[in-house]
Amino acid sequence: MKHSLKTGFSFGLTSGIITTLGLIVGLHSGTHSRLVIIGGILTIAIADAFSDALGIHISEESENKHTTIEIWESTLSTFVAKFLFAMTFVIPILFLSLTTAIIVSVVWGLSLLGIFSFYIAKEQKVKPWKVIMEHLFIALAVVGITHYVGDWIGSTFG
Repeated sequence: MKHSLKTGFSFGLTSGIITTLGLIVGLHSGTHSRLVIIGGILTIAIADAFSDALGIHISEESENKHTTIEIWESTLSTFVAKFLFAMTFVIPILFLSLTTAIIVSVVWGLSLLGIFSFYIAKEQKVKPWKVIMEHLFIALAVVGITHYVGDWIGSTFG
């Protein structure tokens, strides 16, 4: 895979999973509203995908070592990956009970992140368990923190 596409894909996948999981868990804890969670996912999939794509675009430009085509490949692959991975989380929210959907979403997101982390480790010829554990630890920290923030917001302002 071309470096520019890999950069965008890996950033979009990771950001799409962790940001969306944090949002889903936090909104569920604070509101227990399917409508609010779906609205949040759509917002992440559109606004944050554009934001991340622009962030990658500017970051790649600032390195002053990529061609215009490479910069745009990274930009577009970031947007597409973030958008698509974020949107996958709508499916369980639409079709399962809300509590089950949250659990399925967390398992889905952590599984995708774990598989991608394994791929990265193999490519870098390092021990997969270290890379996987590091990435899953960060994702679980986000899930835990957003859960408690959602609980606090729900009990304070709900």
